[in-house]
Amino acid sequence: MPNVYLIGAGPGDPGLLTLKAKRVLETADVLVYDYLANKAFLDFRRPDAEVIYVGKKGGDHTLPQGDINKLLVAKAKEGKVVARLKGGDPYVFGRGAEEAEELLEEGLTFEVIPGVTSAVAAPAYAGIPITHRKFASSVSFITGHEDPTKDESAHNWPALAQAASTLIFFMGVKNLTDISRRLIDGGRDPKTPAALVRWGTTCRHRSMVSTLEEIPAEAKRQGFKAPSLLVVGEVVGLHDKLNWFEKRPLLGKGVVVTRSREQASDLVRILEDMGACTWEYPTIDVAPLADTAPVREAVGSLSCFDWMVFTSANGVKYFWHELAAMGLDARAMGGLKVAAIGPATAQALLDRGIKADFVPEKFIAESVVEGLLALQIGGKKVLIPRAAQAREVLPEELTRAGAQVTVLPVYETKLAQQDPDEVVAAIEEGEIHYLTFTSSSTVDNFFAMIPTDRLAPLRSKVKIACIGPITAATLKKHGFEPDIQPEAYTIPALAKALADAVVQG
Repeated sequence: MPNVYLIGAGPGDPGLLTLKAKRVLETADVLVYDYLANKAFLDFRRPDAEVIYVGKKGGDHTLPQGDINKLLVAKAKEGKVVARLKGGDPYVFGRGAEEAEELLEEGLTFEVIPGVTSAVAAPAYAGIPITHRKFASSVSFITGHEDPTKDESAHNWPALAQAASTLIFFMGVKNLTDISRRLIDGGRDPKTPAALVRWGTTCRHRSMVSTLEEIPAEAKRQGFKAPSLLVVGEVVGLHDKLNWFEKRPLLGKGVVVTRSREQASDLVRILEDMGACTWEYPTIDVAPLADTAPVREAVGSLSCFDWMVFTSANGVKYFWHELAAMGLDARAMGGLKVAAIGPATAQALLDRGIKADFVPEKFIAESVVEGLLALQIGGKKVLIPRAAQAREVLPEELTRAGAQVTVLPVYETKLAQQDPDEVVAAIEEGEIHYLTFTSSSTVDNFFAMIPTDRLAPLRSKVKIACIGPITAATLKKHGFEPDIQPEAYTIPALAKALADAVVQG
């Protein structure tokens, strides 16, 4: 087994990490990662893995390269398996070879796991194929930031300028004027299409198209900075035609997700598929009860009930946990009718073998009551597995209608412990554009962590989306009106309403 894995993290889109890289990240003892490696990859690590950041950004080096080499050697000699995560590919301007050589000199072993290089991926996401039968049959990868200790350039500028290749410069923004001048002086047509792609493949992705002679001034005007790739060649002319990624409606928009961490994934995935930069700021921690004896007692007497009403997917999850712990499965609910507050809860039931008998058209407690009353629930015995703290509308209204209601807490929610300063600072700096709330408790807990008087001065910088009228009413109690509210009270509808709002301006 190698002592050190030199892993290419790809250009930033987590979906472009290789399966082999993920497998190593899941088992390594130590994870050493770069500035350009997406932090989402840290989620793959072992909970007890040591994590060390050694990023280099615009000349600001957390550790010089020599010290990074020594760090890898030291950790490997401790007998630990080291995952060295590098942006892009380790051997494409990644100094991976230097690290490998140092390891060999110290008698250590290594393995290289190639990554998708940004030179291929970033232009592809911007609609620029780096080769094309009509325009370019070869491509050159060139560093735009040569070693400053060199007496002269290692590049044969006339050869680069006169070749029919697509030219791709890494780290070239700082020297953009010099690169443009050298290519034109070497014989390249000043009108050759040229493009810059910044933060390619990520939610911060941007691109611009110009000509070789005009791109330095245009880049300055549009504020293009590192990390950006420069692409020079006729293939750039396909940018507008083939550009697919930049059509995503939420590209570049920062969206805060306030759901509990274990519930956030579905909303985060949908938003990121639309291009959003998601900020997970869970306001709720969901936890099992310390004492589950009442739950087990209720499970043992399920035959006494006529209906079970589940008000969340979490209710399903934690009820089933106790069911399974008692050696039971869906058959224990034979003979009962089951209601679910909405499609996500109904799906959670279906995943466990139960098809809900009733799902309301509007996914709030009031609609559940209305539908169950129509189904003659009066006089029936009803069990409601739910959170220890929840709205009382459902049990109160069913009781008023004559049902015999038993509320069964199966989990509890707590105020999450989050540092609000990062979110507030991101709103101030224009990195966060939207706040999303999916329940009244997310609203209450959010303002418990970020008081209304702290958000009020920033209100013009951020818009607020609520999943439905109950959540919106809670928001109003804190002094704010929602900007976005979908007609259907579901996570996909909330995400779509957000995208529609961006498109409509």
